[in-house]
Amino acid sequence: MSESFKDNITQADFKLFLALWNQMQGLTTPDIHFRMASWLENRWRAGDLNLLLMAFRSSGKSTITGIFVAWLIYRKPALRILVLAADHALAQKMVRNVRKIIEKHPLTSHLVPRKADQWGADRFTVKRDMEMRDPSVLAKGIAANMTGSRADLIICDDVEVPNTCDTALKRADLREKLSELNYVLVPGGTQIYIGTPHSYYSIYAEDPRTEIGEEVPFLSGFKRFKLPVMDENGESNWVERYGAADILRLKEQTGPNKFTSQMMLEPVNIAEGRLDPALLHIYGDDLDYTKEINTLFIGAEKIIAASAFWDPAFGSAKGDRSVLACVFMDEDGRSYIHHVEYIALDRLPDGLPDGVDEATAQCRIVAALARRFMLPSIAVETNGIGKFLPAILRNELAKAHVPTRIQEVAHSQAKDMRILEAYDAPMAAQNLYVHKSVLLTPFMQEMQEWRPDGKGKGHDDGIDAVAGALAQQPVRLKRIYGGGAFSWAQKHTTHTVKSDFSF
Repeated sequence: MSESFKDNITQADFKLFLALWNQMQGLTTPDIHFRMASWLENRWRAGDLNLLLMAFRSSGKSTITGIFVAWLIYRKPALRILVLAADHALAQKMVRNVRKIIEKHPLTSHLVPRKADQWGADRFTVKRDMEMRDPSVLAKGIAANMTGSRADLIICDDVEVPNTCDTALKRADLREKLSELNYVLVPGGTQIYIGTPHSYYSIYAEDPRTEIGEEVPFLSGFKRFKLPVMDENGESNWVERYGAADILRLKEQTGPNKFTSQMMLEPVNIAEGRLDPALLHIYGDDLDYTKEINTLFIGAEKIIAASAFWDPAFGSAKGDRSVLACVFMDEDGRSYIHHVEYIALDRLPDGLPDGVDEATAQCRIVAALARRFMLPSIAVETNGIGKFLPAILRNELAKAHVPTRIQEVAHSQAKDMRILEAYDAPMAAQNLYVHKSVLLTPFMQEMQEWRPDGKGKGHDDGIDAVAGALAQQPVRLKRIYGGGAFSWAQKHTTHTVKSDFSF
């Protein structure tokens, strides 16, 4: 390319910059890449500081972003850019690509420095007027120490991968590390995330995951560009590479969860889970005891049965949690997971009362819940530490004048089988309902991550307690309760009264 031509296009737009580079490589530029390029450039020119580019796997999003970085340096050589990825090798891959573009692109070759020590594999500095401590482009893994680094632009390229998000602890650690980027980014700097979701609790989710404490999405306020493999009409967004037959074959080979996550960009767990939360119905009605007819309702549905299961724990090396699950049933056989209590004594406003041990304190909490939800009975897991709890709980119920009976349960069946047998039938029939308050607990997260045969890596205390409640034979309360029970659970009789009406 002649010098006069380069001088005439010193302010080339990104699409031209991209097309010239592809032409040099003997490639054409597909429309899908022009779409990504236009969005990146338009958002940059508009001054948007927080961007999220989500595009399906193998769409070339990281390649386009690398060329975009080279274009930005072409337009403003003084920029300091940090490329962050799940590991150093992945970040280095993009930086090497950017360095190669600057070396060979006809519009940027003049930026290559004379000194080789400024032209490394994971960091390089172009010719620029200002002397600055930070390089033009720097590669870092998410776990690296970035203290002292400063950047005008941070590219987060595939920071969410299975190795950084397949457990709750890793996801929390990823969010914490990404939050620290605010100390690296200079005031007025830009962040661009590029990736695909690898978990239901993805950092890219559009809605907050309240069950893990989010009040707003992690990337709240970010301008989003979402490019799934198929548009809303079911047509391919890159028909030259992914025709209808290719997409169908890909879906069959990868499975529905991975296809939904990686190709359609909807946050779900990539691993195929047995317990699908999509089969649950969410409701917001509270229990309503109607004294005049001595009947318990959830919404308009009459409740005829209840079961509760307490899986106690005092903490262990495994981090087991103490959980009470309350489940109700209506006349049509629908089950309502109305309350799941993760008992945490450290959340008591005044701590443990003087002279009260942890077992008694937990039993008092359970007794209060039994009163609140008018539970006719509670099954207590007596394996392990639960052997002595029923006696303590009976004492606390008696002191509080709560007419709830205690059933002692010792499990010998494997936990995975208990959970599968409890959930499979009601979920298959779509007869399982969950109160919206349960969404604020770890229960839904446990469902998302649970795998049979010990393949799950998270907690399962909540789903195990609910399984215990579901597995209890639904009790038609009028059959087992006489005096001394909550009145809605007693046997109803018919009364005849005189009337002044005449017909």
